[in-house]
Formats: sequence, structure tokens, C-alpha cells
Amino acid sequence: MNLSNTARYAIRVISYMAYNKKELYTASELVEALQISDKYLKRILTTLSQHHIIRSIQGRHGGFAITGRPEDITIYDIVAAIEVIDKYYGCVLGFEVCSDEHPCALHKKWAPIRDELVQFLNNNTIADVMTTEFNKF
Repeated sequence: MNLSNTARYAIRVISYMAYNKKELYTASELVEALQISDKYLKRILTTLSQHHIIRSIQGRHGGFAITGRPEDITIYDIVAAIEVIDKYYGCVLGFEVCSDEHPCALHKKWAPIRDELVQFLNNNTIADVMTTEFNKF
């Protein structure tokens, strides 16, 4: 299962902000640096702000800033803010009722993979995404 494009962009936004360590970023600066459309980026920034991953400073000298340290912001935090995280816990075949007690045909094979994916999202932070090799976001 892959992350949505919106979740990927959100991770890139937060990684970029953390990597460059500026105090504030304008939306236009992020649009140019990350090559994300203005409308799409503003929607992502609004959502991240509503979930307190970034903060929005209004006014002429305003902008956006991350609220925490890169090592404290998990990939799970970002993904959960951007999309319905339940899809990572649900049935791989899309059945509404699928559990250990009432499994679908692939439940026993999917459950460990699903658990590993959720663990991966929880155990990796923006600090893990940041490297000195960041040339292209």
C-alpha cells in the first residue's frame, strides 16, 4: 500500500522546512522550492496547521513554521493529519467486516504486513527523512 500523493507532499513540506531550518516559510517560497501547485500546497498547509504540525503566522511578515523538533514528528503524525488513517488498518480486500474472528481470504497474510506498515510509520520521524543528500524534494 502506498501513501497518497497528498501525504507524500506533506512529508516533503515538513522535511523541507526542518532541513532548511528557517524560522518562517511563505507559501510562495514552498511552492517554488517544492514544485507543488499553489492551491494544493495551501490545502496541505491548512490541514497540517489544523493538526498542529505546523503553525501559521498571519500578517505581512507571516508564514509557516514547524511546531516540533524533527525527531518528534513521526511520519504517522503527518499521514494521519492528511488522510484517513483507518485505510491502513482495514481489510486489504475492502470488506467492512474483517477481523481475526471473521477473516477475509487474505487476512492472515495481510495482518502482519499491515502491522509492520503502521509500525514503520510510527517509528520513523522527519529526522529520519532528512539527510545531507537532500538535493531534490
